[in-house]
Amino acid sequence: MYIPKHFKMNEEEVYDFMETYGFATLYSQHNGEPCATHLPLTYEESEHALYGHFSRANEQWKDAENQQTLAVFQGPHCYISPSWYETNKAVPTWNYVSVHVYGTLEMIEDSQTTYDTLHDLVTKYESPDSTYDLNHLEHGFIEGMSKGIVPFRLNITKIEAKAKLSQNHSVERQERVIKQLENSSQQDDRIIASLMKKNIK
Repeated sequence: MYIPKHFKMNEEEVYDFMETYGFATLYSQHNGEPCATHLPLTYEESEHALYGHFSRANEQWKDAENQQTLAVFQGPHCYISPSWYETNKAVPTWNYVSVHVYGTLEMIEDSQTTYDTLHDLVTKYESPDSTYDLNHLEHGFIEGMSKGIVPFRLNITKIEAKAKLSQNHSVERQERVIKQLENSSQQDDRIIASLMKKNIK
C-alpha cells in the first residue's frame, strides 16, 4: 500500500483499528486466481497473529495454507470536495483509514483452540446483557457445528496502515473539511471528522 509519511499510523492506532473494524477481507490465490472471503478476524497480541475461520464449503481454505495472504481491514471513508476549501484550485479526493496485514495461514486442528477462538469472537460481539453464551451450549452441539468450519491462524509478517485524513493540508483547510463533514447525515463522514480532529496539528 502506498503510504506517504503524513498518513502513516502508529502501532497503537493499528491495533485499536483492527479491534474496532474487525470484519476484514482475506485474500489468497485459489486455483491460480485471486480469491477473497469477507470474515471477522480477531487479533491475539501475545502471538502477533489473527484468528478466524472459513466455512468448510468455501474452497479458498483448501490451498491457502502456507500462502502469503493479505487481510484488509477497511474503516470509514468519505469524499472530500474542493468546494470546501478556501480556493477552487484543488482537486477532489477521498479520506479513509485502512490496514493491510500480511502473513502465512496455518489451519487449526486442535479442538480446544478452535473453541477458544470461537468463544473470543462471540464474547467480542455479543452485548454484555446477551443471553447467548457458548459455555451454556451442549458440547455435542458445538462439536457438530465446528465440523462445518475450518479455523485458522494468520501468522503476521508485515502490517501496512494508512489514515488519510487531510494531514497534508493546512490546519485552516482541515478545519473547513471537518465542519462540512460534521454537518453531513452520513455516519462515515462524521466519523472521519472526529478522526481528523484527533489528528489535527
